[in-house]
Amino acid sequence: MRFDVITLFPDYFRQCLQVGVVGRAFERGLAGLHVWNPRDFTHDNYRRIDERPFGGGPGMVMMADPLMECLDAVVQADEALAYTVYLSPQGRPFTQAKARELAARPRLVLLAGRYEGVDQRFLDARIDEEISLGDYVLSGGELPAATVIDAVVRLLDGVLNDADSAIQDSFENGLLDCPHFTRSETLGTDGVPEVLLSGNHALIARWRRKQSLGRTWLKRPDLLDESRLSQADAALLAEFKAEQTGNPPADGRNP
Repeated sequence: MRFDVITLFPDYFRQCLQVGVVGRAFERGLAGLHVWNPRDFTHDNYRRIDERPFGGGPGMVMMADPLMECLDAVVQADEALAYTVYLSPQGRPFTQAKARELAARPRLVLLAGRYEGVDQRFLDARIDEEISLGDYVLSGGELPAATVIDAVVRLLDGVLNDADSAIQDSFENGLLDCPHFTRSETLGTDGVPEVLLSGNHALIARWRRKQSLGRTWLKRPDLLDESRLSQADAALLAEFKAEQTGNPPADGRNP
């Protein structure tokens, strides 16, 4: 998959995307990153990219003309169909489902804006979608763009050593992930649920599903539509709630 980023700070991406799983994916050629500076498409001695907004007001606005020329060059640099995204607080919230949708595309162009924003005429004419990381404002779109790249790259075939790692992540099935434990020289197995030491894979899977449901209920109830749970999941969640309150489930079973 090819990523093209339009940014006034190209070095930001060259540094932050060289580490970890994502960095190895680029090294192995599983994904390609190309960074474009719109200042290279200006035609004045100052390489000016911003101007005061019509109607007055504070701040500056990124001009349409250099962005148009820059995006034209980006599109022509590869035959793969480019899907263009502007990172904006006015965009749709970025979710795991959106990351998976973007991962299915052959090429993603990300515009990292600065200042008060981007000339609306450019956005209307050339942007396919606006995406937001959340209801807050950052200094620019570089960090959101890097976040999108990280989330998308790890979903590409061959990036993770174990393909099940991505499937078990939080939000992949609409729920938060279950707790995880591993070996410790100082803690031993203290505090590790006995079921995880049992070797019984069916019971372990059941425990993990219950914890996933329960954690979502505790921490992100907005993600959990209890009315749409399967009968088995509803029973597991009832067990989890009973464990939290000390009350037995309504059907009298021992949780």
